[in-house]
Amino acid sequence: MTVRPIRPDDVPAVVSLVRELAEYEKSLHEARLTEEQLAGVLFGDSPALFGHVAEHDGVVVGMALWFLNFSTWRGTHGIYLEDLYVQSGHRGRGLGKELLRTLAGVCVERGYSRLEWSVLDWNTPSIDFYKAAGAVPMDGWTVFRLTDDALSDFAENRSER
Repeated sequence: MTVRPIRPDDVPAVVSLVRELAEYEKSLHEARLTEEQLAGVLFGDSPALFGHVAEHDGVVVGMALWFLNFSTWRGTHGIYLEDLYVQSGHRGRGLGKELLRTLAGVCVERGYSRLEWSVLDWNTPSIDFYKAAGAVPMDGWTVFRLTDDALSDFAENRSER
């Protein structure tokens, strides 16, 4: 088992894992990521997304996709973990823990003050996994999101809202 930074030849496998994650989260219909999009944001002129993969016998079976955020209160960057996923047949072997530990190590090495992510309220296996790692839920905070028509409408009707 190996955890390493993502390479361009991993892109098809990672897109497939993203789709598996979307299916697990009961949202496959929302997964629109293409290989071209992922390759562009990971390996283009100004990478905005970063990633690590977990391999078992040379096959990519897990991934962590992340980007930088910034804490104005702490005055440092942090990592926002967008996706963490290990295929069901490879869970329980420490791959998810090693992916998360790798990102914690990146934070420590670079002087980042936090590693954070969101998890669906019903996903108790993941919640238990994160709590066992020492993570704490951010009670009292609610995630808001603008997408699709609401995003376009709000952007276009600046004076009306």
